[in-house]
Amino acid sequence: MKKQLLTLLVGASMLSPLAASAADYVIDREGAHASITFKVSHLGYSYVVGRFNDFSGDFSYDAAKPTAAKVNVKVNTLSVDSNHAERDKHIRSADFLNTANFAEATFVSTSVEDKGNGDLVINGDLTLNGVTKPLAIKAHAVGEGKDPWGGYRAGFTGTTSFAMKDYGIKMDLGPASANVELDLVVEGIRK
Repeated sequence: MKKQLLTLLVGASMLSPLAASAADYVIDREGAHASITFKVSHLGYSYVVGRFNDFSGDFSYDAAKPTAAKVNVKVNTLSVDSNHAERDKHIRSADFLNTANFAEATFVSTSVEDKGNGDLVINGDLTLNGVTKPLAIKAHAVGEGKDPWGGYRAGFTGTTSFAMKDYGIKMDLGPASANVELDLVVEGIRK
């Protein structure tokens, strides 16, 4: 019996290094190595740009099997910052983000497509202003490796856009201003 158990344990230990497993990461927002920025056309003449200063999240990723990746992000919508206090107050109002009722937006991945050369499409559900809809993010794996502090990091960029009306945003600034473009930079520290 002992010999069979020993054979089983040795066999299992030999297989485990061959099995690829995703590493879990926490998004490095403390070191300001991650950002969520947005851009909206202002009446078709220029752009209003801004960011969310407070967000958190985590992801699982294995470069050998990117389709198994998972992403989970929470954004404090009260932290919107367009570098203009009165405009930010309006963006937080019921006309836009309705932060009095929905102070958090979330993105939870549902699948990941590998497009090759580090390019990915991250499909998921975006919940914003109390509305949940599917959203696809075009992403790129920038790189991964050891950092100078003894940790291990992985980084990505991403872009996506969505129509404000799809998320129940009431304000209508005309067709040129109907969509929000998001630019994402995500650096994660392996847990």
